[in-house]
Amino acid sequence: MREIELLAPAKNLECGIAAIDHGADAVYIGARNFGARHAAGNSVDDIRTLCLYAHKFGVKVYATVNTIVYDHELDSAVTLVAELAEAGVDAVLVQDMGLLAEARRRGIKMEWHASTQTDNRTAEKVEWLRKLGFSRVVLARELTAKEIEGIHLQVPDVELEVFAHGALCVSFSGQCYASQYCFNRSANRGECAQMCRMRYSVMDADGNEVAPPAYYLSLKDQCQIENLEKIIEAGACSLKIEGRLKDISYVKNVVAAYSQRLDSIIRKSKGTLRRASWGRTELAFAPNLDKTFCRGYTDYFLNGRHADIASLRTPKAIGEYVGKVKEIRNGRQPSFNVASLSSFANGDGLCYLDSEGVMKGFRVNRAEGNRLFPQSMPHDLKPGTPLYRSQDQAFDKLLAGKTAERTIATDMKLSLDGNTLCLEIKGTDAPVHGFASVTLDELQQAQKPQLENINRQLTKLGNTIYRCENVSVAPELKNIFIPSSLLAGLRREAVESIIIPEHAKMTSERNEKSPAPSDSYHRRFEYLHNVANEKARQFYAGLGTEIHGNAFELGNEGGILMQCRHCIRFTLGYCVKNGGKTPKWKEPLSLRLDDGRSFTLEFDCKNCQMNVLVK
Repeated sequence: MREIELLAPAKNLECGIAAIDHGADAVYIGARNFGARHAAGNSVDDIRTLCLYAHKFGVKVYATVNTIVYDHELDSAVTLVAELAEAGVDAVLVQDMGLLAEARRRGIKMEWHASTQTDNRTAEKVEWLRKLGFSRVVLARELTAKEIEGIHLQVPDVELEVFAHGALCVSFSGQCYASQYCFNRSANRGECAQMCRMRYSVMDADGNEVAPPAYYLSLKDQCQIENLEKIIEAGACSLKIEGRLKDISYVKNVVAAYSQRLDSIIRKSKGTLRRASWGRTELAFAPNLDKTFCRGYTDYFLNGRHADIASLRTPKAIGEYVGKVKEIRNGRQPSFNVASLSSFANGDGLCYLDSEGVMKGFRVNRAEGNRLFPQSMPHDLKPGTPLYRSQDQAFDKLLAGKTAERTIATDMKLSLDGNTLCLEIKGTDAPVHGFASVTLDELQQAQKPQLENINRQLTKLGNTIYRCENVSVAPELKNIFIPSSLLAGLRREAVESIIIPEHAKMTSERNEKSPAPSDSYHRRFEYLHNVANEKARQFYAGLGTEIHGNAFELGNEGGILMQCRHCIRFTLGYCVKNGGKTPKWKEPLSLRLDDGRSFTLEFDCKNCQMNVLVK
């Protein structure tokens, strides 16, 4: 039986608890610093509190310490890892090999996960990471199901974590230096400036505009909810939801939707699959992925290359489609009605794309059925215009309240051993066990049957995370008088005694000598190894890989800024390899920002890769 894990993001403690309540099997969270989302840091105390709550349900907590680390920061980073280990985290995600080496040298026992920032797209790379002692590798988002399967077959004893939902980076993770080059903000330091969400023109070598301004590097958001079985069958054990900068409503809605789908897959597996944690979640709402933040959805490369990947018209969230403008009434109170089956509420946020493809939005001041009175009537809104809802007041209000409860099913057994009344609690879907006993001064015969009261008193578990499925009462107790207060005290004591089994942490110290995988790009630009401290340099040298260049952040001026599987030439219909038209322009092509800055495009058709360069 394979365990499958739904892994959810936690911006903070509140989001982490919400993720667990709504069905997550694991949560990943940033510590106070050194996380790849600089704006999503948390105190070790909050992470400790999250661990205590999570472990009651067998849910794991992973801490992200996955930036590159400078020499003067290394001691602080290692100290942080030690604090996280003491706080109870189940694994730490890292990118920097110097941090890994130094933490081990100081004897910190920890399970290590290789962050997607280590650029994990081949079986060779995953095998190398396995030899270093990583128990899990987070794969690149760009892989197909067939490529994931190939990695699993070649390296079967490493856990594979695969992104299933959320925002997409256009560059292979860990290999994007555009923000650092343009704004001195490093994506490998958690400070991405989102260069991929900016508008560009495509220019040829003679300075002619090949394609008009659009958001050529801005990708839609990934959604694999219809492909979860395929990802699991390919060998993934962890299905990851992106979003450590997202709010609690996003976490609730997305985690609940994927948890429900995963539960249906588990049921269909007929015992070959099981969830990686315990407990049953009951929802107070119907999840709907169209109502949460997204730029439109794509399955990306999972099922092969296709054109529906980029969000060319806008880098912002559009929201769910709600219908078309039907009739517009101007006058003292301008309004319009919508041809739609959706219902609207005062305060809803709507948006549309104008004739030039620019997204515009407005607020609904008042809704009377499908007739909407905007706060200010957009001057270019016309009948037939498709409308999207970017903010759903009714849904937001629903998610703001208590929307889920997660409990662990138990059976209770009440027995009598001489004059000692014993209560045993066992989990039916979790390896939990509790026991309590009390000595009765005397056994009094009851004047009426006791079974109903025994059941009522023992099953009052409303203020705990447990629910009772069945109470077994010894026959000799059914007519013995037991005070309700005694039963209640016995129940409380038994619940308080419940022991949660600890997770076994993998602390492999493997460090087999094997040169780091290096493709032609790494040989051209040594900064792609992201070596930012002397300990990392020594680490690679000890494995037979001499790296002389520094990380891009330490002073490089040019080279590859992005490595992308997404290809603009393919998007424009000019990929001859895939049946596109033969281009008539003179290459190299370049991307030009509105402020005039330009970036060269290099098309590596042999490897189906596009590179964004600066000379």
